[in-house]
Amino acid sequence: MPKTLPQRIVFTIVMATIMVYGMIVYNVALNTGGVTNATFGMALHEMPIMVPVAFVLGWAYGFGLWFVGAFWLFTSIHTYGDTNAFLSILMIAFMAAAMGLFTAFQTWLYRRFFPETPLTFAPLWVLFEWAKTWVFTGFPWLFAGYAFTERLLDGYAPLFGIYAVSFVVIVLACALVEILNRRWFWAIPSALLIAGAWGAGFIQFVQPKAAKPLSVSLIQGNIPQDLKWLTEYQIKTLEIYATLTRAEWGRDLIVWPESSIPLFQTDIPDFLKAMDIQAKKADSAWVTGIPYWDLPKSQQVGEPLYYNSIMASGSDSHGLYKKQRLVPFGEYIPLSGMLKWVLPAMQNDISMSGFSRGEANQEPLTIKGHALAAAICYEVAYPNLTRRNAMNSDFLITVSNDAWFTGTAGPWQHLQMVQMRAKENGRWFIRATNTGVTAFIDHNGHIVKQAPLDEEFVLRGDLPAMQGQTLYNRLSDYPILIFSLLLLVMGWIYRPRKVDVSFKSRR
Repeated sequence: MPKTLPQRIVFTIVMATIMVYGMIVYNVALNTGGVTNATFGMALHEMPIMVPVAFVLGWAYGFGLWFVGAFWLFTSIHTYGDTNAFLSILMIAFMAAAMGLFTAFQTWLYRRFFPETPLTFAPLWVLFEWAKTWVFTGFPWLFAGYAFTERLLDGYAPLFGIYAVSFVVIVLACALVEILNRRWFWAIPSALLIAGAWGAGFIQFVQPKAAKPLSVSLIQGNIPQDLKWLTEYQIKTLEIYATLTRAEWGRDLIVWPESSIPLFQTDIPDFLKAMDIQAKKADSAWVTGIPYWDLPKSQQVGEPLYYNSIMASGSDSHGLYKKQRLVPFGEYIPLSGMLKWVLPAMQNDISMSGFSRGEANQEPLTIKGHALAAAICYEVAYPNLTRRNAMNSDFLITVSNDAWFTGTAGPWQHLQMVQMRAKENGRWFIRATNTGVTAFIDHNGHIVKQAPLDEEFVLRGDLPAMQGQTLYNRLSDYPILIFSLLLLVMGWIYRPRKVDVSFKSRR
């Protein structure tokens, strides 16, 4: 099995090619009445015709989607990565071209092997969205369902998650095309899906606990990204956060965002001890993002192990959460030796390289007798990871540093994901960030309070503990994925036996 990134890429291409060729052989056999030696030659003859046409159609859509939808990466690569503008755009174009292969392959499969109906297009779309969470480490961004955050269709999120929302969105979009083509039947399932989303809003999976809500202060330090990790600015950063926190002691919970402490815990033991003492004296819990150096384990394995982490301390509070999903080119650099000339500033930045992956199934933080499930930054993009962390929790917390993408759509896209995770799991989500968007989000995914962007701010609010489980929290993504797979199998079985290989419309 492949172990390195280049091996995985080659392995994926080889396996995809074999699978595609096998499906072509099968279809040629159906059209010719059996398998002969000529069947394999005919299949090879079809591949050069089919691949370019279908791939170009899907790839063009995928490229445009990712180039525009993820162009916020330009700020981190160019402004903070010290990469010139042309090369930065070229890198984004390369990323968009690579991610566009998902829709390219999806389009080819749909046009070649399935009947044209919403009930095959939507499940295939969902399965490819799911694939984006794990293929090549995963980049689960720009799902169709996120466009309906805080809109009617997100009522399916507590039932079957974001993939169900995407499924319904795509079915309705396809059904609209069918209706415009005077296939009036599709008005019926469309109305049923919309009614189902409305009805789902009345289902109450969770309810508040009898316990008094926690009084919470989220500290937004607004530290510029180009200064954050400078040695000479580290103490200044601590001073800014300590000053903003001074008036908040006595609140139940005080939260500092991701890497708000730009030093290892081993570098500032006295500071951490003083903060713990102050928190206990004020009867407050203190949660902060901090790079954590696991010295005992490092000595055991013979190499340094650094983690992007969240640490809890103070009154009746403790715990440590280590980030499980690391950002490529954000927290580690794939093929770093080959890319030193491309991303010079990222090589010596602790925030950009060298982090280790935290173990799975970590315990929630304990905050005044409550279980606080954590997710750090990019992790909220992974529905099932957040779901696992949220199990047996009273509320959720995410800390982030979106200063990398100040002034772009990135922080707002990120916020939508947090909202969807809150609704999926039926838990309040508090989000503390360096520059924004800092917010309180209720169990229905609604923003209750929000701090202004790009300024020092303390956002205060109350955090109720919730009990109960949503259907999604119990069952994960399995129902919608299995349902999508069954629809595709049925579409495959009942597809037309005569396949139009010209790629003209079969309509």
